[in-house]
Amino acid sequence: MTHAHSSKSRSEPVLGVLYATSAFLIWGLSPFYWKALGAVPALEIILHRIVWSFVFLVPLVILQRRWQEFIDIVTNLRMLFILSSTGILVGCNWLLYIWAVNNDHLLQASLGYYINPLVNVVLGVIFLRERLRQPQILAVLLATAGVLYLTIHHGVFPWISITLALTFGFYGLIRKVVPVSSLVGLTVETMLLSFPALIYLVYLDTKGMGSIFRVSRGMDLLLMGASLVTAVPLLFFTLGARRILLSTVGLLQYIAPSGMFLLAIFAFNEPFSMAQIWTFVLIWSALAIYTTDSIRYYRQNIQALS
Repeated sequence: MTHAHSSKSRSEPVLGVLYATSAFLIWGLSPFYWKALGAVPALEIILHRIVWSFVFLVPLVILQRRWQEFIDIVTNLRMLFILSSTGILVGCNWLLYIWAVNNDHLLQASLGYYINPLVNVVLGVIFLRERLRQPQILAVLLATAGVLYLTIHHGVFPWISITLALTFGFYGLIRKVVPVSSLVGLTVETMLLSFPALIYLVYLDTKGMGSIFRVSRGMDLLLMGASLVTAVPLLFFTLGARRILLSTVGLLQYIAPSGMFLLAIFAFNEPFSMAQIWTFVLIWSALAIYTTDSIRYYRQNIQALS
């Protein structure tokens, strides 16, 4: 019995890495999925993603025995107000990301998710009174230099990258201080967004402009399957995050934007200028400093506690 318990505890981190890696790989390869829906407007895709995600998430909440938590949240007006705001943030993030993928701006999208951890650090300082360590300050300055260099060189502000990073950053910030699990939180968010989404989808259908049940069976399945692309990686992520160190999650999170970056260049042939190369070099350098510092700080804290 003791041997079985110890072997199980040893396998937990391995299982955690497998779950988390799978989540980030799905997110990193998801542009293939959204490209397959390229004929459908981004807004319509996102409306289907919201509605079908809610349909898919409710059984998951029941299976994970979180129904009572769900009921507690939906009967709390304050929590509903907070989760409606986070729902709008994540909805805007999804919409812009899918629009970026299907309008050949995947490089900008990947840049947004690369700088997201550094945006989180800045938001923590502004709103949670967190103090920056010196390597973190250097990382933020390098990332800022990268964005400014790209803006000055191209004469165009990388608004897609910044908007994706900010919407996801604020989403994470609010969800960090709200006492709700990620699964139940996303279920309530999609529920709140499903009402207006469903109304608009019905309107499109009555006007003969909707894509579902009109184009092909394959298109119908892809639109419904948007729920799987949303919920499955989230489920894998939560299963993985419970089993591994936060520092490990921090390292693995770069799989997703790296996947997007490689797809943009090698699969979708997006133009990649010298200015973008230097911007990414500055961002990657910033992330290397930030990640190394985070791992060292995390280990020092663990040692101090033990």
